Amino acid sequence: MVSIKVSATKPTSLARDLPTFIAFEKPVEEHTVHDLKKAIAAKNPRFHPSRQKLTLKGDGKPLSDSATLKDAGVVDGSEVTVKDLGPQIGWRTVFLIEYVGPLIIHPLIYHFPKAFYGGAVQHSVLQKYVYAAVLLHFFKREFETVFVHRFSHGTMPFFNVFKNSGHYHILSGVLLAYSIYSPTFAANSPYIRGTIRENPNFLWSCLAVWLFAELSNLHTHVTLRNLRPPGTTARAIPRGYGFALVSCPNYFFETVAWTVIAVMTGSYAAWLFMVVSTYQMVVWAAKKHRNYKKEFGKAYPANRKAMFPFVL
Repeated sequence: MVSIKVSATKPTSLARDLPTFIAFEKPVEEHTVHDLKKAIAAKNPRFHPSRQKLTLKGDGKPLSDSATLKDAGVVDGSEVTVKDLGPQIGWRTVFLIEYVGPLIIHPLIYHFPKAFYGGAVQHSVLQKYVYAAVLLHFFKREFETVFVHRFSHGTMPFFNVFKNSGHYHILSGVLLAYSIYSPTFAANSPYIRGTIRENPNFLWSCLAVWLFAELSNLHTHVTLRNLRPPGTTARAIPRGYGFALVSCPNYFFETVAWTVIAVMTGSYAAWLFMVVSTYQMVVWAAKKHRNYKKEFGKAYPANRKAMFPFVL
């Protein structure tokens, strides 16, 4: 019999009986941290495991759900503290909400110009191509969310959905759509007529690079998926297409794709979204790169950069 004391870092209405004791009949080697969370939730049904952050008493480091109690340092008589992380929402759900915004906003502004610009817009070839590219990009994102991505974390704080969605719904949704489908980019606009932006060779060249970047991004996402067995958070060194020079080629190809849209249009909104997105992806890539090097040490390829080949 193993007995573990569980106390709360702060009082929570979801677990009024804390501190309490959780007992397991089997040894700590045969139970995980997630088992302990489920045992706490069994005593406090409203305190779902996804809301719980467990740490050893006096240590602020979170205990990994997949670790055995023994590996986490929890033994008979240990005291564990639990923190309420607040309402949670699944990562997959958040991704679906994020990407559906542009899929609604772009068609509305594109097909109902009178409601947004006060009159009809004769769409240029550029506008038609960008419209198709944006929709295909976000349909691809939704497809990957459902069928490709395997998430290392099950949930995030519920209110993050508003912050995350704002990036896509506002920057790549409202601002991008309102700018690109405006009369400025219409077929009879002096910004388009007689310029490179109605040159078929320029437009098709841009689309070719865009398609290369999108397919490459998808390929790297599939590679990352195949590194993680279903239902696990296991990590391995990614190798193959795109990974020879950088740790996060998916971010690199994403940047290339949005740079193409910005170059094609010259829109301030497209450049703004590309710059903001690239900055965020650089932050993520640098963190993942450090984690790879820390986890795999000398086994990790020393010549890899985080996101941009030979540079960063």
